[in-house]
Amino acid sequence: MSGKVKKNFIYNLAYQILVIILPLITTPYVSRVLGTEGVGIFGFTYSIISYFILFGVLGTLLYGSREIAYRQKDKKARSETFWQINIIRWIATAISLFVYYFTCIRSSEYGSYYSIFVIQIIASAFDISWYYQGIEQFKTVAIRNMIIKLAFVALVFIFIKTPNDLGLYIAFFGGSSLISNLTLWALLPKSIEKVKISFGGIKKHIWPILAMFLPQAMAEVYTILDKTMLGFLIHDMHEVGIYEQSQKLERFSLSIVTALGPVMASRIASLYSDNKKDEIKERLKKSLHFAWFLATPIALGIMGIAASLVPWFLGEGFNGAISVMQIGVFLIFAIALSNTIGQQFLIPTGKQKFYTISIIVGAAVNFLVNLVLIPEFKAIGAIIASVLAECAVSGVQIFAVRKSIPIRDVFKPALKCVFSGFVMLMMILFIGRAVPATIIGTFIQIITGVIVYVVMMTTLQDSLMLEIWEMGKGIIKKILHKA
Repeated sequence: MSGKVKKNFIYNLAYQILVIILPLITTPYVSRVLGTEGVGIFGFTYSIISYFILFGVLGTLLYGSREIAYRQKDKKARSETFWQINIIRWIATAISLFVYYFTCIRSSEYGSYYSIFVIQIIASAFDISWYYQGIEQFKTVAIRNMIIKLAFVALVFIFIKTPNDLGLYIAFFGGSSLISNLTLWALLPKSIEKVKISFGGIKKHIWPILAMFLPQAMAEVYTILDKTMLGFLIHDMHEVGIYEQSQKLERFSLSIVTALGPVMASRIASLYSDNKKDEIKERLKKSLHFAWFLATPIALGIMGIAASLVPWFLGEGFNGAISVMQIGVFLIFAIALSNTIGQQFLIPTGKQKFYTISIIVGAAVNFLVNLVLIPEFKAIGAIIASVLAECAVSGVQIFAVRKSIPIRDVFKPALKCVFSGFVMLMMILFIGRAVPATIIGTFIQIITGVIVYVVMMTTLQDSLMLEIWEMGKGIIKKILHKA
């Protein structure tokens, strides 16, 4: 990785790690205070408002980041693009809010919660993180998000005390997003300039945004469809709560695996605009290696510690999350691949047609399998549907890029990773039988797993592992030299 890509990855990774650490602190507290019912109501209502946020945002997150990346060296052009895309977002959000008022706030048993969630929809309209990703300024976004996340955690511990505080929890959740998004606007005058906006300039983005909206909408829909269908098909907020918390743990872990995605997407878009195709292929191969390197220990690690983690981490009433988590680890493998191939290659290089097809296939699989399995197996059925859907997405994308990236190159880096991960899993399960299901016992399992994986990968002479060791040695030498 180049120096700029490394720095952006480090900033983005630092934020993603914080995203993981903070919920590890708040999730046990929220699970116990709000209970499975409260967590389930939050998960279900948030899944509903996500559709309205999705419509307001349209396909501008990925499209906007890509278009800004294409124009990052031309201040006037990127300024025009920035305002044109934002105007489209604001119009779409206004329409979304109008529909939301009549369909959710006025005609739902959870109308009071939906009213508070309006803050979250408004917050999405002012999210311009896509612009900073496009100009490859990840430091700005990461630092801002870290500060706001810490403030949110503090508010939760100070004010959320009983199940009746669910509305306040939603307000803090939406309010932190709104403040976080607004702070980025203060930095804009240094980066963009005033430009005249014409209808023609806005119009030229509408079709490409709508074309990008379909796959993005489908991708979002089938990641939240499980909770929506659980709520509608079985009307059991307890099951939704179990599914919400089990998935939350795995989605947190995915933040690490996909941290390189936005960084590489912007870099590849820039390389594509310069017609550097060979360099793009080399970077993609390294990204695939990196995805397998991280996804394998995280996925198999969660599978190994689930039984000892859930009882002390989520508390009473959440034991059903153990099986959901263990099945759900396969999502990590599938999403790691689809994130690398889809968001780092297909979209930045203008091949979103294949990305769209893969997402449509995934959404269809998710919906149909949910329809069949949820009534009988509830949360277990929902997670099986998600795994099959993500595997379908990855499968279609791998097939689509087979001429640019041969299938053997996609899976070749997995051999050493999976073998090392399997040895790690066996050791974690062995330790799990010897230590109690407590925070200390889980910590021992995690540390043991990390050591075993690193030792195995080093022994097998994995190129990425050796590169990490060399980087570590370089850092230590610099520190000693300064000392």
